[in-house]
Amino acid sequence: MRWTREDGLPFDPWIRLHARLGAEILAVAERSLDISGSTAEGEEWTGMRFSQNGEYVVPGALVPVRFEDGVGRYVEPNVWMRHEPR
Repeated sequence: MRWTREDGLPFDPWIRLHARLGAEILAVAERSLDISGSTAEGEEWTGMRFSQNGEYVVPGALVPVRFEDGVGRYVEPNVWMRHEPR
């Protein structure tokens, strides 16, 4: 979230958009989205096979999904930013 380009603006396009609008980064929201389900549910939701414990990259997901002992968990972080009132 703090990576910047050569021009000093944030690397991430969404953070860059908010920075251009004058927002400042406040903090990380480590568990903005937290979804758990069985391996069977994960396979149904994604159309992928999760045959063993470990992390899997799912197309369209921001972070890997972790499977352990028949349970998959997806924890997506986010960034809190503040815009000054207009």
